[in-house]
Amino acid sequence: MLRQALLAASRSGGARRLVRTAPLTRGVVRRFIAGESLDDALRATEALTGTGLLVSLDVLGEAARDEGQADVAVKRYLELLDRLSAAGLGARAEASLKLTAVGQAFDEDRALENARRICGAARSASTAVTLDTEEHETVDSTLRVLHELRRDFPDTGVAIQAYLRRAEEYCAELAYEGSRVRLCKGAYAAPDTVAFTGKDEVDRSYVRCMKVLMAGKGYPMLATHDPRLVEIAAALAVLNEREPGDFEYQMLYGIRPQEQRRLAAQGARVRVYVAYGDEWYGYFMRRMAERPANLGFFLRSVATRS
Repeated sequence: MLRQALLAASRSGGARRLVRTAPLTRGVVRRFIAGESLDDALRATEALTGTGLLVSLDVLGEAARDEGQADVAVKRYLELLDRLSAAGLGARAEASLKLTAVGQAFDEDRALENARRICGAARSASTAVTLDTEEHETVDSTLRVLHELRRDFPDTGVAIQAYLRRAEEYCAELAYEGSRVRLCKGAYAAPDTVAFTGKDEVDRSYVRCMKVLMAGKGYPMLATHDPRLVEIAAALAVLNEREPGDFEYQMLYGIRPQEQRRLAAQGARVRVYVAYGDEWYGYFMRRMAERPANLGFFLRSVATRS
């Protein structure tokens, strides 16, 4: 119930205004978001990569409703990738792209064209792009775009959400040589006809998907903060004779940073998902919904400072 309420709030204009204008909100939000500017994001990236971590950068923004908004999002990504290249960070930092930001909602072909431009810039910066998966209605479109992008940019990654009932099927289709797949639990509302709604169901689906990916020939990117799932991932790596460089863990900026460093110190590849931009509200609320402990942190921070 709490998760559904938070997801509903993520789409509420009234809740958006309340949270964005509340005293102290921004100080707490910085716990999960690197900042509102590209400079903020690059400072966070340099700090993280300096400790042996990898980074995936997400330029926060609303879904584009027309070509003008999509062009603005493309420009922001091109600037990000140009700056990563100039700073020599391409080998350790990639871009995460939501196709809705570049036109998916109104023109799939336009989104593909824009994504190609961004992937080309990523290649020039010696890095790659991973496509985020959003609401369940966008999954088929995202996979079509992925298929086309991989013709020219085979290192393009994609996120698969374990809460979807077809997640294991998607993973099986994508577990081929060179295929980079980010497995996450999922942070969007969906009807129970297409998604698991209980935590235990989602966890079991995550493990099933992880088994498929770790046994496959692709490159799994396991996005979880759950200690039990991290342990299962390590066991599956041994079972499937995967070396530390054959897969990676992914965690969100600001969540379990000590665990991120611990895993990296043991030789694992660990990538931190770093989001930045002034349109942080929807992302922030989905992080609250995804993990109740995050909401507790937020409320405690406000209470202790008020």
